[in-house]
Amino acid sequence: MSRHISGKKELKKTKTPSSGIRIPRPIVFFLGFLLIAVGFFGVLYNPANSIEGSLPWEISEAGTLSFPQREKPVFTAQEIEDLYSPEDPDILKLVSFESSGEKVQALLRVPANSPSSAAGIVLLPGAGVSKEGEQGLAAELSKMGYATLTLDQRNKGGVNAERDLELFRAGLEPVEYLMVYDALKAADVLSVQPEIDPKRLAILGESNGGRFAIIACALDPSLKGVIGISTSGYDTEELDPVGTTDSEVYRFYRSIDPDTYLSALPPSRLVMIHSFNDTVIPHEMALRTFGLAKEPKAMYNTTEETHGYTASMRSDLEKELKLILN
Repeated sequence: MSRHISGKKELKKTKTPSSGIRIPRPIVFFLGFLLIAVGFFGVLYNPANSIEGSLPWEISEAGTLSFPQREKPVFTAQEIEDLYSPEDPDILKLVSFESSGEKVQALLRVPANSPSSAAGIVLLPGAGVSKEGEQGLAAELSKMGYATLTLDQRNKGGVNAERDLELFRAGLEPVEYLMVYDALKAADVLSVQPEIDPKRLAILGESNGGRFAIIACALDPSLKGVIGISTSGYDTEELDPVGTTDSEVYRFYRSIDPDTYLSALPPSRLVMIHSFNDTVIPHEMALRTFGLAKEPKAMYNTTEETHGYTASMRSDLEKELKLILN
C-alpha cells in the first residue's frame, strides 16, 4: 500500500376534473389573473424565502455552509441483539434522534470489553447502504476498540444536486444540507452516551458519506479528525465565479463540495484511503482533494479494483485512528 503524508475556522400539472359548468370568459380571465397574483404574492412573502437570516442555515459569498448553534440532542436508545457480529457480540443499541424535524435512525455499537469511556466514531455509509449494511465495518472498528454510531442517511445517502439547487433557489433547505446537519446531530448524540468519551470523537465516511463527513468535521471542532474512504470533492474550485452567469448556482455548488471546507479542517486531521483502481470515483479526484487540504493530513492508496472499504485498508485505518483519538 502506498502512502502520501503531510503532519477551525472561518465557517461560522395537476388536472382539475371538469364539472360541466360553463364559466363566462371574463370571469375566467379574472380568476386566472387573481391566481397568478396570489401565487406571486406567496413567493414574495413566503417566510422561507424572505431573508436569509430566517433560514436554518447560511451560505457565505464564498459558498461555505453554516448552521446556528444546535440544541441539546433529543433521542431514544434501546439495546437490541447483535445479529451482525454473533461470533463476538458487542453492545448494540437502536438509536432514534431528532434532526431538522425528522427522526433519524442509527445503530450504536460499543465494544463489549471497552473501557468505561470509549472513543466514538460517527459512521456514514455510502449511497444505497443502510446502517445495517455498514455493520461489517462497524464491527471491524469495534475490534480496534472504537464505538460507532452508524446512520441511516436521508435518501439512502444518494444525492440529487439539480433538485437541491431548485430547493436552494426557493429558499428551502436542500437535502444535502439536511444530511450534513444529521451528521452534526449524530456527533451530539454520540457525545452524550454514557459509554463514550466526548473528548475523543471522529467521523468516518465511505464514498458519498465521506463527502458529508468532511463537511461536518469542518463545521464541528469537537471532531478530532475525519477519515474518507473512496471519496473526493467535486472540483468546483475550477469554476470561475466571474464567468458564471448565475452567482447563486456558483454559491450552491460550492456549498456542497467538500473541497470548499478543507481550509477549515485544521487542527482536525484529514485521512483519505483510496484505490488506484477505484471503480466509481477516479483516484485522480481523491488525489486532487488531498492536495488542496492543509496539514495535518495523510493519504493511503490500495490497488484493488473496487470501491469502498477492504481488508487491505485495516492496518492503516487502525494506525490513523490511534493518532486521531488516542
